[in-house]
Amino acid sequence: MEIIECGNEVRVYGVTDFCLEHIFECGQAFRWNRSQKGYTGIAAGKVINVDYMEEDQVLILKGCTTDEFNEFWKHYFDLTRDYSQIKMDLSSNDQIMEEAVRYGWGIRILNQDPWETLISFIISANNNITRIKGIIEKLSRKFGKQISGEGNEGSPCYSFPSPLSLALADEEDLKACGCGYRGKYIKHTAGMVVNGLIDIYGLKNLSYEEAHRELVKCMGVGDKVADCILLFSMEKAEAFPVDVWVKRIMESLYIGHTIPKGKIKTYAKKLFGPYAGLAQQYLFYYAREKKIGKKE
Repeated sequence: MEIIECGNEVRVYGVTDFCLEHIFECGQAFRWNRSQKGYTGIAAGKVINVDYMEEDQVLILKGCTTDEFNEFWKHYFDLTRDYSQIKMDLSSNDQIMEEAVRYGWGIRILNQDPWETLISFIISANNNITRIKGIIEKLSRKFGKQISGEGNEGSPCYSFPSPLSLALADEEDLKACGCGYRGKYIKHTAGMVVNGLIDIYGLKNLSYEEAHRELVKCMGVGDKVADCILLFSMEKAEAFPVDVWVKRIMESLYIGHTIPKGKIKTYAKKLFGPYAGLAQQYLFYYAREKKIGKKE
């Protein structure tokens, strides 16, 4: 990769296997929105606009310096991982996966903040993406801090709330942000983080199994939510989140019959190995586009 900084913009040349729509519309992150050019998002207390010129393989980050790119955004966008090799490995002798990676060729797994991801995916349970985004935005306005930069249509931007701010929040105020019954879960889990009952930033140093066991101790975190957190913020590429839809996808495309939900992860681990989580993202995107596994 070649990095060139000009004013308030960084251009990164030689970026492959990268598609903004695939990355930001696959349900892994909730603070990115389409802009006039590319997507504008908030991460690590910064507002940034990202665009990508596919033909020239150029990633453009506005509101960024070279140092910030090297220290944070390169890892955030997982730019050091060889996705071309992973796609070849996953699709070798697997025609289903070969077609799936053609549909989601530009997916990359973002390395997000574990605290923000924990709360975001507690909110995600039994929810749709539009509503999840709205709740997170309201929580950030109510309990976060205003930061420099503007969102879409010139709106002010706010950082994601700290653990302390949500631990001290009134449950009714959380409900007023749209959290509903999840408000209790958010407050309780924030309290666990504040009181050191869970080391949310230390979990990535544990094995997948150990980190998963710790996460499900949090109120509102079940098996699927824990796997989402591990995959999207803790570099556990073997994590394979299974919901009802993913279960149907696996049964429809690979297994050929109904099996218990708990056995889907075991099957996927044997089939896809250490990159089961990436395989899940390719299959999820492909099945959504082809409407596979979705009941009318």
